[in-house]
Parts: sequence; structure tokens; C-alpha cells
Amino acid sequence: MSALTFVDVCSGAGGLALGLERAGFEPRLLLDDDADAVDTLRANRPRWNVLRTDLMDFDPAEHPVSHDVDLLAASPPRVKSSATVKRTDSGAEERLLEATVYLAHAIRPRAVLIENVPGLAHADEYQGFRDLARAELAHLGYEFSWFVVNAADFGVAQNRKQGVLVAIERRWATSFRPPAPTVSNPSTVGAVLGPSMASRGWRDAARWAAQADQPAPTLVGGSKNRGGADLGPTGAKRKWATMGVNAHTVGDRIPGPDFVWDPELGRDNMVKITIEQAALLQGFPGSWDISGRKTARYRQVGHATPPPVGEALGRAIAEALVAAPTIFEAGYTSAT
Repeated sequence: MSALTFVDVCSGAGGLALGLERAGFEPRLLLDDDADAVDTLRANRPRWNVLRTDLMDFDPAEHPVSHDVDLLAASPPRVKSSATVKRTDSGAEERLLEATVYLAHAIRPRAVLIENVPGLAHADEYQGFRDLARAELAHLGYEFSWFVVNAADFGVAQNRKQGVLVAIERRWATSFRPPAPTVSNPSTVGAVLGPSMASRGWRDAARWAAQADQPAPTLVGGSKNRGGADLGPTGAKRKWATMGVNAHTVGDRIPGPDFVWDPELGRDNMVKITIEQAALLQGFPGSWDISGRKTARYRQVGHATPPPVGEALGRAIAEALVAAPTIFEAGYTSAT
């Protein structure tokens, strides 16, 4: 049987695409409008067909390779919460979500996968998007599944919840089940980063790893228009501090032999997580090279879908698509 195929939009650093590749999917086309992200994708997978363009400007008629695919996947920038809707750049993320739905209408994949904030699956403030998706896709024969996954359930050392839409053509839809957790106990920051922290001879690496005995809070990539690289909002920074990590910045290198780790002395005596280590906490392989300057590199990592989550979602979709099609009465059932 030939490999299942997919188109990936808003590809970023390639976390979702990498996970889908591991699940047995073959990419036909990936696109992103960020030059650094495109460089990242091309550097790590030279054979992938990567297009630099804004999703809002993408015309599938000009790219017939995007037609007749099994899956349209998208991990657009996170939509704004109700607390930030008054910011001047508010609305761009919502338009990308809508553009993904319209693209599905145009290329008619057998399945659609969109991941974003947890509230996408159930919160009242995103009911408008769920209604739009239903209006555009239900009459084409797609069934809908809305659910939330936590990256920690799939071996990622991070509590990172994502709202997911999976829409599958009706004849395969009854075979789809959201992915079940693949681990019984979550990975911890110390377990994942301990070897890295010790790699330059830091004598306190093991002691630090023992204290960092829990998953990380959600990594946040931030906006192109605001801020530099740090590990998240105030609550996340406090959580990092309990692990002896200075989350107010991102480190340039891991500690050397003479670094004095003593959190009671303040931030200067806490460790800093590097971009490469942040990528490990997202579940990227150590060989995955992130292109660009420091803040742009961290933004790509923070925005990415953890590859193990992408793999779990991909396997669940693949199992449905290779199942024998089921014919049943028109209509669909879905949580709204």
C-alpha cells in the first residue's frame, strides 16, 4: 500500500509534519510565510516540498500537488484569548483558522487536522469557529471530532494542552478514535535535560535534575510583534523557579564546570534553558536544527506542535483511513 499523503500549512519548525512523517504519512507540500521557519524545514528535510507563502495568499489551483491528498494538517499561530482581543494584531490568527477550513473545501482531503488552543474544542468564545467549520465541511460529507490532548500523555516532558479538530469523510469517520495516552507516567524536565546539562562538565547537573522532577509548563513562543525570548507568563515562570530555572530569559549555552547553582541567591544562580533544550522539551530530536537568530529560533520552538503529539494524532487518523469504508445514512453527529 502506498503511503498516506498530506499537505501541512502554517508548518513552522515542522513539529506536526515530523510527527505525521513518523506516523507513516508522506508530505506533498508544506507552507509557511516565515523565512526562518522555511529555512528550518529545508535544512532538516531537503526532500520536502516547502513553499514560502502566506496561507491567505495560497491558491491550490496553482499547486496541483496539493490535490487528492489524504490529510490537510494545520497548526496555525495560537488564537488570542478573550483577555487579548483588543490588541491591534488581534484577528490574524482567527483568519488563518478560517482559511484552513476554506482550503479544505478547495482541495477536499479525506481528513482534516487542525490544532490550536485547548478552548478551540469546547470554549464558548470559539463556538463561532466550530460553527463555521461545520457549515463549510459538513455538507461535503465530513464528520467531526473535537477534543483536547496533553503532550505529557505522549511522552513529552511538558504539560501542554492542545485543542484538536479532526474532520474525516463520512465513510471512514466511524473508525476514528482520538489517540489514547502512550505513557502511564509523564517524563520530567530533569530526565530529559539531565544529560544535556551534564555535557559540559557541570558538577551539579544530577542534583539539579533531581529537583526538576516534573513536566515543564507550556512553552510559549510569543508574537513577532511583542517581546523577546522567555519561557512564558508569570505563573509559568514561578513553576520554573521551583525547578531552579530562570525562566525570564533563554540561555545561550548550558552551564560549565564552574557554574554555581544556588536558587536562593536569585536568578543569576539559576540555570537557563537553551533553545536546543527547549526543543528537546517539545519532543524534537536533538539533530533537528532550528534556523534564524535567537528570538526567532525560540519562537519557532515555542509555537511548534510536539512531534510525539503529531505522531499520535497521525496514527489515529491513519488507522481510520485504512479501515474499510462504512456506508451509512446521510447526516452527521458531532459535539459542537
